[in-house]
Amino acid sequence: MCAVDYAFPWDGLVQAFKFAGRQELAGLLADAMEREVRRAEAARDIEWILPVPLSDARLSRRGYDQAWELARVLGKALRIRCAARALRRPVDTVAQSTLDRPARSINLRGAFAVDPDWRDTLAGRRIALVDDVMTTGASFRAATNALIDAGVRSVDVWCVARTP
Repeated sequence: MCAVDYAFPWDGLVQAFKFAGRQELAGLLADAMEREVRRAEAARDIEWILPVPLSDARLSRRGYDQAWELARVLGKALRIRCAARALRRPVDTVAQSTLDRPARSINLRGAFAVDPDWRDTLAGRRIALVDDVMTTGASFRAATNALIDAGVRSVDVWCVARTP
């Protein structure tokens, strides 16, 4: 489920939120996601909301995880539990936005893992995975595979914007 196309004016808002430190835009962007989630009844049976995480190195450079900012606002609005670090990104990969389509999947091999302390909690659960933009779906696929490998029952994908 994606709320909007990655086009004017949303592309500028997402870029400001992600790259220009405009964390206050999380509410606006999450509101667009919430409207679409409710319209599509996508939250039905979702037990946890998890962000597609940044690596520790990227988190340190950026200062915040934009996917977590979206996930926590959505979780509060939808009354669904959220976990910031249940899914980890132990590998500091090259930024996906710098890669072409074929390189994106290769870049993410082994990039995600479920924190061992969360495996039992998430096993058998239905998860919504949240990120800001979906271009090829490579990040969502890699993160979903890690969750399924850890015993998660199903994963729904929610993002603010998708590239047309």
